[in-house]
Amino acid sequence: MDPDPQTRRWAARDMLDHIHSSSVLVERLLQEKDVSVREVILTTLTCLGDTTAVRGLIDCLRSEDAALRNEAVSAMRLLPDVVAPVMQDLLHDADSDVRIFAVNILEALRHPRVEQWLCEVAEFDSEVNVCATAVDLLGEVGTPAALDALRKLKDRFAEEPYIQFAADLAISRIMHGMNGH
Repeated sequence: MDPDPQTRRWAARDMLDHIHSSSVLVERLLQEKDVSVREVILTTLTCLGDTTAVRGLIDCLRSEDAALRNEAVSAMRLLPDVVAPVMQDLLHDADSDVRIFAVNILEALRHPRVEQWLCEVAEFDSEVNVCATAVDLLGEVGTPAALDALRKLKDRFAEEPYIQFAADLAISRIMHGMNGH
């Protein structure tokens, strides 16, 4: 690749005109160190929005580079229709960090199943940190449909003060929402 970041940025922009360029962009994204070039690559991948782009962004979630992981989360939030089919896999990934990132993606993912996915995490995920991330979000987006999952979460993590606090807060917010407050 060209040593000049500006040339690489233009090349990444131009890839938008090539519908099958996601794999090349993903490969470059995983190597690119210049932040401005990465931003353009991510923007182009988001515009392309195909399954290859999403699979590449998922690979970024496993990167040691924290900035790249966060950039991938932000990009995936913009692709609800392409991310939704892989969300179940992400929420059941063997790596608890990937599951936390998946919940973080849900925070801004405008999809009708967000609450259902969060409830499943609250009910069944064995990692307290993943559940803590999910319960925080349920406190913001939850409806009465989430109450059962939140109560089950409290039972499963009865010895975890933060889970108790966060679940109680989420339940309270949902209940107040039901009463019109």
